[in-house]
Amino acid sequence: MKVLIIGAYGTFGSRLVRLLKDDPRFTLLIAGRSHEKARAFCQSLAARASLEPCFFDRDGDVAAELGALAPDAAVDASGPFQAYGEDPYRVVRACLAHRIHYLDFADARAFVLGIGEFDDAARAAGITILSGVSTLPALSLAVLRNLARDVTPDSVRIGVAPSPFAGMGLNVIRMIASYAGKPVQRLGAPSYAMTDAQWFTIAPPGALPLRPRRFSLADTPDLTLIPALWPAVKSVWAGAGTEPLIWQRSLNGLALLVRYHLLPSLSGFARLFHWVSNRLVWGEPRGGMFVEARSADGEKCSWHMIADGDSGPFVPAIAASVLLRRMADGTPAVPGARTSAQELELGAFEDVFARLGIVTGVRLRKPTDTALPLYRRLLGTAWDTLPEPIRQLHDGTTSWLASGRATVERGRSPLARIAATLFGFPPETPDVAVTVRFDARDGDEVWTRDFGGRRFASVQQEGDGLMLERFGPFTFAIALLCHENRLNLVVRGWRFLGLSLPRFIAPRGTTYESVDDGRFHFHVEIGFPWTGLIVRYRGWLERA
Repeated sequence: MKVLIIGAYGTFGSRLVRLLKDDPRFTLLIAGRSHEKARAFCQSLAARASLEPCFFDRDGDVAAELGALAPDAAVDASGPFQAYGEDPYRVVRACLAHRIHYLDFADARAFVLGIGEFDDAARAAGITILSGVSTLPALSLAVLRNLARDVTPDSVRIGVAPSPFAGMGLNVIRMIASYAGKPVQRLGAPSYAMTDAQWFTIAPPGALPLRPRRFSLADTPDLTLIPALWPAVKSVWAGAGTEPLIWQRSLNGLALLVRYHLLPSLSGFARLFHWVSNRLVWGEPRGGMFVEARSADGEKCSWHMIADGDSGPFVPAIAASVLLRRMADGTPAVPGARTSAQELELGAFEDVFARLGIVTGVRLRKPTDTALPLYRRLLGTAWDTLPEPIRQLHDGTTSWLASGRATVERGRSPLARIAATLFGFPPETPDVAVTVRFDARDGDEVWTRDFGGRRFASVQQEGDGLMLERFGPFTFAIALLCHENRLNLVVRGWRFLGLSLPRFIAPRGTTYESVDDGRFHFHVEIGFPWTGLIVRYRGWLERA
């Protein structure tokens, strides 16, 4: 199968090539305005598919170029689709004339929604024309269909959070600049792009969450497609969570100048924004995405995705890679021209996520969930992956006891000794009887630990995908991670009397729960950068 990829050496086009390059059924035409760049890109890849560099200018004689190349399918991965001029569908028209299947990565609302005008012609030609074959709306609406099995959507929120280290392409910046500060039509309230913002924590169950991200409203096809597919929905919101935050807030401020007509547009600043965004880089080297559906009666179901390292920029290319493989299998999509909103189910993406090491998960919250055990609520779908002894210890809704034996080590520094005394940690001992009493109260849990008569207690509660544990005036935000049959507890933040403290001086140490010879084991290690080890206690427990 011969596939023309327009913009193949760009940010997202290059990822599509990498997703297909090991399939020998494909001849991939690596196309762009620079034949030299196309050739250099082909030479940089080891591939089983055939890679052929070629020149292609979508502003030129597109029909003649397509006729000469004669692909079976064309993928437009260039953009920005908001700036395609007076004849934005010239590539589509040329594909129709030559009976070439067409896909694009567009997320420009007007462009994606307008593709339907070619439906009759595409059906007559027996070809498939799909627009928006990208993260939004192909993946986002596949996720929402999956969530709607558990929750009848009344309001929907969507957010995409790219890694600050992924590198934003110039055309992506041009897209954002084109609509920043402009009115956005959406259900819920009048809004302006990049001026309305919301916070969200992307936290797949059992995985290390992203730090809370601020998302700014984007103009996407989902804002129109969701109300059309789910007429009962009353509010839709979609945003981008770019980092570092200073860059996003600067863009928000400039967007306000457009909103209040002090600037006509930010499009003229696109190259400057691109230069800044690829040099003003810090933060977590991870990206993610969420889709949240809330029902009218208070149920909330959210899908979370986290991509480490360089895997994030592959996400927009996954839908196209799946559809092209299906064409190569001899099962192309139904002829016609339409958006990709209902083309793929979530399972088609999950197979590729697994190969790329991308983590996903669903959190379902109901008004009655406070009746469930705390750790079951926090872990959601990851709960069932834990060994039975760990689940058994945490599976309670009233009061219960567990007892066993432990070893306790104390830090040697004066500061460590003072800190251990303030928190009430037990003295050092090679072997001591330990009892833990668990008291569940209104969805929270009080843990009272007794090491040979030395008691100390903490309160644990749910907080935005994290477990919040309070020792007196200190509260620690802890991520629960399921990995290799262990439950790891990782500190993600801390507060003193409600005030956030710097993360770089937060307590640290290796803390986990595991199973050995069918018995629950614990390993707790607490220390600070300036004190070293404060306390380490480890041992086993059996529930009474």
